[in-house]
This record gives sequence, C-alpha cells and structure tokens, in this order.
Amino acid sequence: MEKKRIVVTGIGLITPIGTGEKAFWAAAIASENGVRPIQSIDVSDYKTKTGGEVLDFNSSDWFTAEESSSMGRSSQFAVAATRMALADAGISDGTIDPWRVAVSMGTTMGEPQILDESVRKKYTGGSEESIPADLPRQYPCGVIPANISRMLGFKGPSVILPAACAAGNYAIGYAMDLIRLGRADVVIAGGSDPFSSIAFTGFNRLLATTKDVCRPFDKERNGMAVSEGAGILIIESLEHALARKARIRAELLGYGIACDAFHMTTPAEDGCGGILASRKALDHAGVSPDSIDYVCAHGTGTPANDKSEAVIAKTVFGDRGTKIPMSSIKSMLGHTMGAASAIEAAACILMLENDTVLPTINYENPDPLCDIDCVPNKARSMKLQTVMSNAYAFAGNTSAIILSKFKGE
Repeated sequence: MEKKRIVVTGIGLITPIGTGEKAFWAAAIASENGVRPIQSIDVSDYKTKTGGEVLDFNSSDWFTAEESSSMGRSSQFAVAATRMALADAGISDGTIDPWRVAVSMGTTMGEPQILDESVRKKYTGGSEESIPADLPRQYPCGVIPANISRMLGFKGPSVILPAACAAGNYAIGYAMDLIRLGRADVVIAGGSDPFSSIAFTGFNRLLATTKDVCRPFDKERNGMAVSEGAGILIIESLEHALARKARIRAELLGYGIACDAFHMTTPAEDGCGGILASRKALDHAGVSPDSIDYVCAHGTGTPANDKSEAVIAKTVFGDRGTKIPMSSIKSMLGHTMGAASAIEAAACILMLENDTVLPTINYENPDPLCDIDCVPNKARSMKLQTVMSNAYAFAGNTSAIILSKFKGE
C-alpha cells in the first residue's frame, strides 16, 4: 500500500533571537547571539552567568490575564507558537474538523517554573497553605498539549513525549505516524521548554554549561547554554493540504529514532545511536545518504557530543562526512531543551525555502576531532533540496528527521 505523503503547512517560532518567523530568520542569517547574561534568576552564586532567554515574548500579546494565570510559561509558549503556525497554515475556526486535529508535543522540563514558584511560596510563606490550590494543576508536563487543545478547541489525540532534548523530533515523528495510521488529518507537532532555575542548576551541577557563549565544534568549546523557546509545525497529509488549497512549505520524508544504551548523560563515542537513527530516517524517507544536502546538527557545544556527532557524520555519509555542510544553530540560541529539534525543523524549512544554510557562530579554533564543515560564523547561500536534522538526548535517545522542498503532486 502506498504511504501517504506528509507535508508541513505552517510554522511558529519563539526563540532567544526572535519571536515569530520573520524576526527569527532575520537574526539567524545575521549570526546574532542569543546567549546573554541571565536576567530572570539570580546567578551570582553560579559558575555560569549566561543563557538563552526569550526577551520579546509578552503574554499579554497572546492571552487575557485570566488565561495567562491558568498556564505556566511552557504552555504559554506552546499555545502562542501554535497560534502563529495555524495562521501561517491558513487554518482558522471552522476551516477543519477539530475532531481530526491531534497535538503531539515534546518537552524536557515540562513546567518547571511552577515547581520553582511552589517551593518559593512554601519556604517564604512557611506553610503548604501559601501555595495556591490551582498551582499544582499547572505542573505536570501533560498540560502542555492539553492547554493547546483546550485553548484552541481541538478534540483529537493530545500527547506529550518527554524525550528530553530529542523530544521535538520524537513529536514530529509521532505526528507522521498518526496521519499515516489515519488517526488524524492535521497534527500540531513541536516542543516547548521554559528557562528555570531547576534546569539551570541541574546543568551547572553536571558541569555541562559554558562560562560565556556556546561554541559547537570549536576546539575550545566548554559546554552548552541553557535556553528556552518553542517551535511548532502544522503537519498534514498531502491530500488534505491540497484539498484545502494550503501553501505547502516543505515535505516531511521520514524519521528515525534509536537509543545507544550507553550512559545516562554521555553519548557513546562510536556514535552508534546516532548512526542508527540516521540510517533509519534515510530508510524511512526512501532516500540515499548522497541525496542529503545539509545536516542540522545537534551541536550542543559539549566536548563529548560534538566529537560523537562528527563520528556519526563520517560513518553515515562516508567520504562526504567531512564535506557536507553541518551547522549548529544552538550556537546562536543556546539549548532550548525539548523545543530544540522542533525549532531546528522549522529553521530547516526556512533554509530550504531560502537556499541558505545557517551558520555555527563563535567558531575560531578548528578541532581535528570535529573535522566537519560546520559553516563557520556566516550564513551560506547554496542550493538545497533535502536536509537532515539530528537531535540527541540524555539516556541515549537519538533521532533524525528528513525534510525536502515540495516537488509537486
């Protein structure tokens, strides 16, 4: 039986370098750095003083005061980005069957700011009664897709995939499955994570954070930058998109997921998990390694990840492994956790549309262990047809998705 073709018809972005597609793209092609001194929490006692915060997001632009008070920051990001993506896709009330719309979201931390606030209230107020009764209901990570469904009236499956830093790709892959299985016509897919003292403290304790900026693949790289944001894709079958005369922004060809089963926080040096995920994605998409024009790297800026990802590229692409453009936009955004690969998927669509590869900024010192073409410091114009986007996570979770320009019916 012929597989349904899957397309992307809308994107929504909230990032440290810009909220909305236009602001994000303008900043990204200008190589702007969104990793800055932290403003939202007191970091005076921390080794790390920088991270990626979204400074241009105002909840009052998207929600009433009552709506804002009912959701944590991750849900606010997710709902706002979904509204952007739906508008981009030309979907409004009454234009599609709400019972046939699913929500597939990824996250790492869920709503950690709710826990932050609860702890502060208890230990400054001196009792559990100081915590508002409605606050704990905002905390479980499943509220993120539930809030999208509730706020926008969608009745289909509503799923959260807390697959850490690969969660966005997992959510996008699950969206493909829902459509091909006939469980939904349209899927809102992506990821969302807010900045929090919990995440910032945790990664500091792991000694995984940079002291200044994120410099993936550079010999002097010294860690990742904790960040926040959201990315949403509107995913539907080609048949459904054509029937409603939607603008098709890209075709989603396939995905692959795997696990290296090696260590809770460190990737296997031989890259076995990433290699398997990439090969599964290529097989699922029905394309060869030679057809991939560009790779959007996981590229966290940690010594272990970047070295492993270079091994993966050289294994999957052979002689092209050191030549194929492979950049990390985390150099500009920091690590937006469960939102990262969803944001990167949207960025890949913009790169395909503009025939432009975004750069790895802050790159100064080549590392022989990362002997790849990381598109250093400046965006590069080049013809693009098919691209791969990698995302790896704690516990050895690995993933890859493949996107292409829409070739027509």
